[in-house]
Amino acid sequence: MSDIILCTFNARYTHSSIGLRCLFANLKELQESAKIIEFTINSSVEDAVEQVLRENPKIVGIGAYIWNAVEVGDFIKIIKSVAPHIIIVTGGPEASYFPHRVDFSLSDYFVQGEGDVAFYELCRDIYDENPPKNKIIKAPMVDLSQVKLPYRYYSDEDVAHRYIYVEASRGCPYSCEFCLSSLDKKVRNIDIDIFLKELQILWDRGVRSFKFIDRTFNQGIERANRFMDFFLSKEPPYFIHFEVVPDNFPSSLKERIKQFPPASLQLEVGIQTLNPEISNTIYRKLNIEKIQRNLNFLDNETKAHLHVDLIVGLPGESLESFGKNLDMLYSMTKCEIQIGILKKLSGTTIDRHDKIYGMIYSSKPPYDILQNDLIPYEMMQKMKRFARFWDLVYNSGNFKKSVTYLFAEGKIYDGFFAFSEWIFAQTLSTWQISLDRLAKLLFDYIVNALHVSKDELKPIMTKDLLVVETRKLPKFLRYDTKETEKKEKRPSFNKRQLKHSAH
Repeated sequence: MSDIILCTFNARYTHSSIGLRCLFANLKELQESAKIIEFTINSSVEDAVEQVLRENPKIVGIGAYIWNAVEVGDFIKIIKSVAPHIIIVTGGPEASYFPHRVDFSLSDYFVQGEGDVAFYELCRDIYDENPPKNKIIKAPMVDLSQVKLPYRYYSDEDVAHRYIYVEASRGCPYSCEFCLSSLDKKVRNIDIDIFLKELQILWDRGVRSFKFIDRTFNQGIERANRFMDFFLSKEPPYFIHFEVVPDNFPSSLKERIKQFPPASLQLEVGIQTLNPEISNTIYRKLNIEKIQRNLNFLDNETKAHLHVDLIVGLPGESLESFGKNLDMLYSMTKCEIQIGILKKLSGTTIDRHDKIYGMIYSSKPPYDILQNDLIPYEMMQKMKRFARFWDLVYNSGNFKKSVTYLFAEGKIYDGFFAFSEWIFAQTLSTWQISLDRLAKLLFDYIVNALHVSKDELKPIMTKDLLVVETRKLPKFLRYDTKETEKKEKRPSFNKRQLKHSAH
């Protein structure tokens, strides 16, 4: 039995909630009466409620995010229907900004902002029978030197099976209008010596996959270098993920990045648009010359796995402009290019463009754009399919060489758009397409639409697919010879990165 339950719905089982652990770490004397329970968005909400009620809690704190807002809303309604005496405290980005776009109205309290201290104080007041009269608790930014860090509260199961999320700072110095982090323009750092000690404890427990949630990891180079040195002193295999800005790679950082072995370091590089006019519209800092120079370095002089972002639907940006962005970015780097559809996140200032550019968004999470004055609904639907097929075919790493047949004369966008239209006409779906079927579809398109001979394509696609040593070839590619050789077993926590690095 636990008086206080901290819970949320994660996007998938391999994810873990650092937010819940921050709250738990700072519950002081109430910690003995508290428990963390995590679900996934694929969990039955009714089963989740049942599991929480078994604890007979007095207070339930739940985190609402863009990926789980619907499940959280349903969870709150059921709890209040069957156990109205339980006090529900809702926090997280989706609960912090009003008006709510999902119905959380049955919650007893909403914590706006950072809840590390505010949640404890609220629970203390409830225990002392002096509950706040106002449902909205406006939490000030916490002093990061005064809060307890959450890392010891990752369980052995988390260490064995989940990504471990860590943060060395909060806030972001930039003002990109589509991003929630832009609201906190001051970067606040956690004491680096204390933080590195916590990382060492996690390492000693067996953690080998670390995902930093800092928005601008390479903004402070001295700190970034110390993090790099920490991991470079360790014995591989391991996997570290950082979000970086594309225009700040001094020589000291470059030299360290060069030293990481293949598939051990992933850098998420925020690009979003390469159109200076659009970049200015959304207050996105853009230096194309530096971006090109640094991507060239990362691509050609390091073994880091890069993940760069482009967004469809930014205010004022046409598909012609997006297509030029994609063509230009592909010419700069052959890394993973994540194509995202613009979302109107709660609390961001992107909504100031709604009337000017005819921006219309879905009212349901994740609040994707439906159309604007330059991209009608039907075309936006096609671009959503484009993004999905791009991820399946290009970003997956399964067809690294084969996919280049689609990109004749450097026309990346045009070539892949034509393929995207064709494959959807064959499947009428963007989901539940097996790898074997996807390979056959790509093979048929290249042979029949692009007039490439089967004899030329077959060995190339075979080599692509056999990058994964345990994989069996689809029947249409099989030879009588042995398909795979037994290879040294590799760690499984970074499969996509290993496929890319093998090429």
